[in-house]
Amino acid sequence: MLHSKSSALVAACWLLANPLMLAATETYQEEILVSASRLPENAATLPLSWARVNKDELALTGHVHITEAMQRVAGAWISRGNGQESLPSLRSPVLTGAGSCGAFFMAADGISLRAPGFCNINQLFDANTEQAGAIEVIKGPATSLYGSNALHGVINILSAAPATENDLSVEAGPYDYYRAKYAYGSSGDTHGLSLRANATTNGGYKDDSGYDQQKLTFRHDFTGTEWDISSVLNYSNLNQETAGFIKGYKAYADEDLKRQNPNPEAYRDAWSVLAHSRASRELGDNHQLILTPYLRANDMEFLMHFLPWQPVEENGHRSLGFQGAIYSELGQWRWINGLDADYTDGWLKEVQADGFSPNQPAGVHYDYQVDATMAAAFSQLEWALNKLELSAGLRYEYSRYDYDNKTGDGPACAPEATACRFYRPADRKDNFNNWYLNAGGSYTLGENHQTYLRYANGFRAPQATELYRLQAGQQVADLDSEELDNLEVGLRGVLSDKLNYDLSLFYMTKDDVIFQDANRQNISGASTKHQGLEFNLGYRLNDNWYVNGVGSVARHRYDSRINLLGSSGDIKGNDIDTAPRHFGSARLGWEFNPQSVAELEWVYMGSYYLEPDNKHSYDGHTLMNLRVSSQFSSHWRGTLRLTNLLDEDYAERADFGFGDYRYFVGQPLGAYVEVGYSFGR
Repeated sequence: MLHSKSSALVAACWLLANPLMLAATETYQEEILVSASRLPENAATLPLSWARVNKDELALTGHVHITEAMQRVAGAWISRGNGQESLPSLRSPVLTGAGSCGAFFMAADGISLRAPGFCNINQLFDANTEQAGAIEVIKGPATSLYGSNALHGVINILSAAPATENDLSVEAGPYDYYRAKYAYGSSGDTHGLSLRANATTNGGYKDDSGYDQQKLTFRHDFTGTEWDISSVLNYSNLNQETAGFIKGYKAYADEDLKRQNPNPEAYRDAWSVLAHSRASRELGDNHQLILTPYLRANDMEFLMHFLPWQPVEENGHRSLGFQGAIYSELGQWRWINGLDADYTDGWLKEVQADGFSPNQPAGVHYDYQVDATMAAAFSQLEWALNKLELSAGLRYEYSRYDYDNKTGDGPACAPEATACRFYRPADRKDNFNNWYLNAGGSYTLGENHQTYLRYANGFRAPQATELYRLQAGQQVADLDSEELDNLEVGLRGVLSDKLNYDLSLFYMTKDDVIFQDANRQNISGASTKHQGLEFNLGYRLNDNWYVNGVGSVARHRYDSRINLLGSSGDIKGNDIDTAPRHFGSARLGWEFNPQSVAELEWVYMGSYYLEPDNKHSYDGHTLMNLRVSSQFSSHWRGTLRLTNLLDEDYAERADFGFGDYRYFVGQPLGAYVEVGYSFGR
């Protein structure tokens, strides 16, 4: 059996990840991280930056939107759109348009939520984060194990392990918000079952902006004499009325505009299924085999309200994939060797009902199918020597797209069009070969402190839409894989059993960035630079009170002279739009009895530019939230959450486009009440 090594630093890492810190005991739990190697291991000695939002934190947060939970992760910002829409950032700006999709590896139990090459920027709404066992985050490239898309990092949603439970909760909030959650579980020597389901209906703060969503996670664990098998089925369905931007300088503070919806006709319907079985067995005393086949399916239809001609897009894909690895422990050495494979049948269709102009005509704009194949081999070697641990990893990945155009080749417009917006390239095949390397080391300083140094290279193969959804007469998109080089140094530890800290400095250069130029053509070759400091601090005031906080101070800049769509000149050295230089959060907690906690949260968002020229900006905002959770009896519990406690006017998301300021409005003061009942306690 493979065993993870323990150290005194585990205490620090556990405290850093858990705001509900232990109060009246000096015995700390070991923090185990799965995402760094696909196998549970001691997080204290990892030569990389990571974060973990555990089950208790998720329960206390009770997030309506994933951004509320991710505020506990330094350097992470999930920009909230309408309903369940979101734009992620992780050691990066909020990425939109060409070059945005695929910069982050979003996963459920290590399996990508969307297939390689077919990402959706909003894909976190597919994951059952509301009832997850934990959310783990790897910052910076993690391509050695995860491949393409793990460029800026990994967000991995872990399913909750089976446990004996039978629990029902109901929740109500403002603007006709209601949610029900149910959890059932059983656990025995051989079999364990877990069923978690939730359903939400939300009328929406703005006019015609509500949504209904249902999620389900079923997990079965089997422990046999030779094989251990964990099987998980995830299902999600979303039906959403989509509110558009409101326009005008600081329109989010205008009482006459805040609740208006300029696009009441807009909608988004999406469903997804992801199923996998993870089978593991020991091969002798020093080796472990893990095999994970999986299936993936999703469909989505939405009105593209952000475009004046408002076409409807339908997309989806079906996937069959496999992950396999052998973990070997040979004295002080640990060696991981594995193979990954994924086959996907994907499609996209865009149709416009009414004519807008000769350049944006009614009818079919795009209709294509892409058969995509990905195959990869990787190897990672780790060496533990007293206080020093070294690691290095290598991955080779091959990707192939077989594109089949289902409509006429060439422009979608009549011959009289002067500048047709839509161009359908002819059938073609594209191949991409990528190598990835990482190396790092960690060193234990005394008993309670650790430093690490890491270099990692990451890549992102072009997405199908960047290659085949062309505009403005572009017949071929000749794109290279994006590459990112990351160098970081970190220090983590605990002082006097009360103060724990985690600091990381990073410097990243990104090359062959895919972007849309001023002629609306998809090209690659841009460069960007990213550098910053991230911190995570926690302090135990006494047995009942604690304080902790996370923050990021970073700069994200254009590093090449490019003719970027939306810019009017040379932007080299400018801040990338939607990239705040500083943001973070802090929490003051009071554990007023062993099963009750109150937490006051401060959320800070710094100012950021709204376009590449850096001529327009958003001022930022500061919010306060309050959460109180208590177990009233052996069966009953309750939670009260007050969001935007000071009733601030703010924008969840801001940008500048089509000549005007555009905002998604943040909601005013809101109260959410949840009551839960546990059967059979």
